[in-house]
Amino acid sequence: MMRRLFIASTMVFWLAVLGFWVGGQWLAADIDGGAAVAGGRARTLAEVASHDMADDCWMAIDGVVFDLSAYLPQHPSNPNVILPWCGKEATEAYRTKTKGRPHSAYADQLLPQYRIGVVDAR
Repeated sequence: MMRRLFIASTMVFWLAVLGFWVGGQWLAADIDGGAAVAGGRARTLAEVASHDMADDCWMAIDGVVFDLSAYLPQHPSNPNVILPWCGKEATEAYRTKTKGRPHSAYADQLLPQYRIGVVDAR
């Protein structure tokens, strides 16, 4: 009886592990590769470069494209700090705030709501 219980509980455990793994793979595909789920599509850096104005400001950060036009007036410091990075790949600028300091965890939480796609590496 104990042996059957052990075998049954072991099988249930591994089925649960497999289920969580499959679910994690599925969600990761939606987040990383499924730009439609994330509210966008693949965009080239040339396309990003055409959005380089204060009222139309896109940036690529860590392979993700963000439309920060609506955020510029809300930025805690002067929006002129961000403007030189509109239309560009701005990963290093975001990581260092061009002063050697990283952005806050709060900034990292805000960023995803401005996601419009991923960088098309073609």
